[in-house]
Formats: sequence, C-alpha cells, structure tokens
Amino acid sequence: MTTTHQIHVKGLRFWAHHGCMEEEAIIGQEYRVDVTLWVDLAPSAATDDLTQTVDYCDVHRIVQREMKVRSKLVEQVCGRIVKSLRDELPLAQAVEVTLTKYQPPIGGDCERIAVVMQG
Repeated sequence: MTTTHQIHVKGLRFWAHHGCMEEEAIIGQEYRVDVTLWVDLAPSAATDDLTQTVDYCDVHRIVQREMKVRSKLVEQVCGRIVKSLRDELPLAQAVEVTLTKYQPPIGGDCERIAVVMQG
C-alpha cells in the first residue's frame, strides 16, 4: 500500500443467496460488506473534484453487482469483489473487503462469520 489515505465504505447491506446448502439458494440471508480503499486523497482535497477520488456510488454499484452472482463460498464472492474494485477503480491503490454472513447454518448458535481479503 503506497499511501496512508483511506476511504471507508462501511455497512453495505444485502440480501443474497450464497452458500453450500440448497436452502440458502432458495431463502437467502443477510450479508454486510465493508470496504477500505487506499487512495491518494491529496488531489481531491486540493481541488474539490470528484474525478480526483473514488466515488462511493461506484463502490456500492460494484459490490451490489457481485453480491447478486450466487456462489457456494463467501470466499469466492469476496475475492470477486476485491478483483472488481481493483479492476474498475484505477485510483484505488489497494483494497480490503470484509464480507459478513449473518446467521450461518453451522448446526449451532452463531451470529455471523466474516471473510477478509485484500488486493
């Protein structure tokens, strides 16, 4: 990571159908995505120009698109989000994505699981 400037987009909420169990594909469940982007913010801070930074709307659009693509593993979904953010947001020097799955069907009481990936 080449800069200490960060943009945090926290608590993006989705209802999605990821998981290994057929019931998960049918019923779906709640997910949350938190994104941190390392971006040189000096140009946008100096110019007040949106084109000099990462637009939060683009972050949401990318994450939402990837969350709609069903996968068995949240690791695959998280990896796709990291790759898409890196590919589509050229000003992002690095990204970190936390994908949280609520009420995972693990045969016991579990509030949530989370996968964290960087790229």
